[in-house]
Amino acid sequence: MNIDFKDIHIGSLIQTRVMEMGIDMNRICSNMKLKEEEINNMYQQDTLETKVLLKWCKLLEYDFFRFFSQHLILFTSPMGANYNRPTDSVLPQFRKNLYTKEVIFYILEIIESNEKTHLEVINDYKIPKSTLRRWMVKYKIR
Repeated sequence: MNIDFKDIHIGSLIQTRVMEMGIDMNRICSNMKLKEEEINNMYQQDTLETKVLLKWCKLLEYDFFRFFSQHLILFTSPMGANYNRPTDSVLPQFRKNLYTKEVIFYILEIIESNEKTHLEVINDYKIPKSTLRRWMVKYKIR
C-alpha cells in the first residue's frame, strides 16, 4: 500500500488494518461500543476524534498517530519546523524525529525519480546529510 502522507485518510487505513488482522466485526463493535453501521461509517471518514483513534490504536495494536507525526516531519515549512526544538513549555519535549520505513522509502523515491535532488531533500525536510547517506547505503540507492 502506497501511503500519501500529505493527504491522510485515517478511516481507510484503519479498515486496511482490520482486514489484515481479520478481526471479527462483533469484537470491534463490542470493543468500540458502537453498531456495525457506525463502524462502517468510520471507515469512510478522513478524520476521527483523538479518543476514538486511540481506541482503534489499542484494539488494532497499531500507532495510527504516527501518520500525522510523519506528515509534520515531511510537510512542515522550514520556518515552522521549530515545533521539535526545546522551549520553556511544560509539555514534554521530543528530542528526535522518528522516520518510519514508509517515510524513508518515500524520500528515497523522490530522489530516485529525480523529483528532488539530495540537497533539496536535505533542505526541504531537514534531514541530516549523514542520515540520508545511511539510508541510501542501507537501501542501496545511488
